[in-house]
Amino acid sequence: MDDTTIKLDQFLKWQGIVGTGGQAKLAIQEGEVRVNGVIETRRGRKLVTGDRVTIDNRTFRVEL
Repeated sequence: MDDTTIKLDQFLKWQGIVGTGGQAKLAIQEGEVRVNGVIETRRGRKLVTGDRVTIDNRTFRVEL
């Protein structure tokens, strides 16, 4: 990973949205996470600054 991207599961942990990688994996696989308004089921989806991640009706802007 370079310093201009972060994987979706890592972002969820880094922001404290989920407590563990396992929780991130489940939330993503179960279709609970949207990236820029689209359901994302890939844990390794690379995010860049400006992307918006939505989970549990909360939206987080990616700032790297």
